[in-house]
Amino acid sequence: MAKLTRKSPIEVRAPEIVKRLSKAYPDAKVALRFTNPLECLVATILSAQCTDEKVNEVTATLFRKYRMPQDYLKVPEDELKRDVKPTGFFNQKATSIREACRRIVEVYGGKVPDEMEELITLRGVARKTANIVLGNSFGKVEGIAVDTHVKRLANRLGFSEESDPEKIERDLMRLIPKRSWFGFTYVLIDHGRAVCDARKPRCGECPVSELCPASLA
Repeated sequence: MAKLTRKSPIEVRAPEIVKRLSKAYPDAKVALRFTNPLECLVATILSAQCTDEKVNEVTATLFRKYRMPQDYLKVPEDELKRDVKPTGFFNQKATSIREACRRIVEVYGGKVPDEMEELITLRGVARKTANIVLGNSFGKVEGIAVDTHVKRLANRLGFSEESDPEKIERDLMRLIPKRSWFGFTYVLIDHGRAVCDARKPRCGECPVSELCPASLA
């Protein structure tokens, strides 16, 4: 087999990239803290354009106050907005959480649905959030959650040239074996935080630098 380089076809490089990065981050997992599907859903909605650390700080109190979908509907919306304000974009997030919970109560009997087609009918839930809830709360893997880190790394590694998360997801699903979809999401997130920084990637520390088209090494 010819030596792999960043100029090798992506179909050839992808398995080795997955292997090396997975070895580099063997304990990669979701950083958000939750104990049930509803908490997972709410935490993921709050994580949009907010650090996981800040979300965990907010939900440590939030989840003691709001335990059921009905709890998010009982309080005045302004009160919920104040409770989630530290995560940013609190008006939109509070509305999404309330309307998602309303549908959960009215359509799904108060339980977070466990099917992709049903989850994405909830306010504020696209495939990224649905994939996170399905994988972490129900053990179902139907795709790859594409957040900002996954999007950046997919582009840099040459896995996808797309900018739309759903198109990036399709490209990743084509290149990555299904058995790796769930775990590799968090491998890419950890690598994005630890090495492949948005502004100044540390390519000299990267285990796949010679396979990465964007590498300066």
